[in-house]
Amino acid sequence: MGALLKVELTRLRWRRAVVLLLAAAVLVPAVVVGATAWGTRPLSEADLASAESDFGGRFLRQEVRSCGREPQFYGLEDVAAAELPEACRLEVVSSYVGRSPLNLSESLEGGAMVVVASVLVLLMVMLGTTFVGHDWNTGSMSNQLLFEARRGRVWAAKALAVGAVGLLVALLVSLACWLALVAIASSRDLSTGDGVLLDGLEQCLRTGLVAAGAAFGGYALTMLLRSTVATLGVVFALTVLGGTLIGVLGGQETQRWQPQLNVMAAMTNEVTYYDDSGLEPACLTGMARPRLDCDATQRIGAVQGGSYVGVVLLALGAASVVSFRRRDVP
Repeated sequence: MGALLKVELTRLRWRRAVVLLLAAAVLVPAVVVGATAWGTRPLSEADLASAESDFGGRFLRQEVRSCGREPQFYGLEDVAAAELPEACRLEVVSSYVGRSPLNLSESLEGGAMVVVASVLVLLMVMLGTTFVGHDWNTGSMSNQLLFEARRGRVWAAKALAVGAVGLLVALLVSLACWLALVAIASSRDLSTGDGVLLDGLEQCLRTGLVAAGAAFGGYALTMLLRSTVATLGVVFALTVLGGTLIGVLGGQETQRWQPQLNVMAAMTNEVTYYDDSGLEPACLTGMARPRLDCDATQRIGAVQGGSYVGVVLLALGAASVVSFRRRDVP
């Protein structure tokens, strides 16, 4: 198995399309981090003066006073009283300009790190299908089986190769992006918050695991369909139409099974969605008693999302390996 794995890794390394995908897996996240750093850069004195001039002195003072009275509504509840006026001024002007300071927690929940993770997962799906699709397209799969007739070993070696590369690339790239954002925040004297650094590292690990699963899924589906184009078509249909079909057929209560929500939960630790199907009728009519729980927010955790993804990949892998072992190879 070790020799087969080395052969598959070498074959993977020399595929031009794979090299381009790996380059994109580095460059696109780098652009995302760069754009985030630029879009959250501190306001200069010229920016402040221009914004204050456009904002209007009277309205600016009113908004700053409102911030001083209720800083919790501006995210400044932890600011010392002596520093609050200047902090309120910066917050109000920043909101007007549309340039907020870099927030690492927001980057993890729905900002740069989520974009990076989504890009990596998509590229790893393409890597898995491109790698083995070339073998089917050129007819080299039959030649490979001349040297190793045990199809299960060939299938497993290819799966390990794409999974390992997907895990390594996604983990290293996401870690580099996260540490870059942390360094940027530190250089600007921005507070990272308790436990945020560790949360980011854990999210990078989850991103690597999901990306490895995505690479494996792209590979397994292509081994089943024997076509890169067919695999990409199925992935597109599941991504765009699958969730829509689930929602149309089942309503709000089926959102728990939406593929996108579960993949996102597996990467980001938790996602929320709205489902009022289980609420009491009084909640929907506005006649609910004070103690009645009318919260329609539902949550999918990382374990639930990861289990969903794992079951799908396990079923896909089983179908793929059975098909490869039993069907004729042209």
